Amino acid sequence: MTTPMCPADSSTTDLLFKPKQLRELVQGVPWLGAIDDSEAAALLESSELKTLKNREWLFRQDAPAHWLYIVINGAVRLTRSAGDGRLATIRCVERGGTLGELSMVSRGGIYLYSAEALRRTHVLAIPAAHCREIMDRQPECRAEFMSRLALELTERLEDLALLTQADAMSRLVSYILRQLPAGRSKSPRVVRLSIPKRWLASQLAMTPETLSRLLAKLRDSGAVNIDRQRLVVLDEQKLRDIMLTDD
Repeated sequence: MTTPMCPADSSTTDLLFKPKQLRELVQGVPWLGAIDDSEAAALLESSELKTLKNREWLFRQDAPAHWLYIVINGAVRLTRSAGDGRLATIRCVERGGTLGELSMVSRGGIYLYSAEALRRTHVLAIPAAHCREIMDRQPECRAEFMSRLALELTERLEDLALLTQADAMSRLVSYILRQLPAGRSKSPRVVRLSIPKRWLASQLAMTPETLSRLLAKLRDSGAVNIDRQRLVVLDEQKLRDIMLTDD
């Protein structure tokens, strides 16, 4: 496995590049969760570590998809170009998230969107061919992969419905609710707003000014509390009520 030079003063980054942490990162991908340590080690042997600068493109839409990627740290924005050349932000991916899986089922084996680093970012590049071989041999991995594709399709359909039918507040609240940790909890739950506001606003089809105004409105209602990059949901039901009644 090839690795780029790491910052000498970044012990946290160096730690993330150790084989044990990288193996855990790989096995944390839902559709690779069934592989054992030896299989994960073999996958890592054919993988590469890549460092991206702020605003550097990792791959472009329609390019041959020889690699899939796992985000180690930083953040990556996924965009798709429309027929008129304008870019639409699909979503942003952070640590542990994967990039490029849709290419595995595309007819031409190409990337169906572009990926751009939003800040200095490290990713693990894993060969798409090796991943296909794993899924051919392991039905559990293949089944989980298809399940994840179905979930991705469902989420994109929900995004489309919101963008075409809902107002800006409903889009924001829906986004917050979908970011909440799974399961019910009596204690407040936290959503990290770690990507730049302008890209989150773009993802939600609104201006950064509108996003700031709506977040302030939610805070003033008592539904959430915002502390820098932490959005704490204080009253989930109030959030849902706002989504249904706000005009």
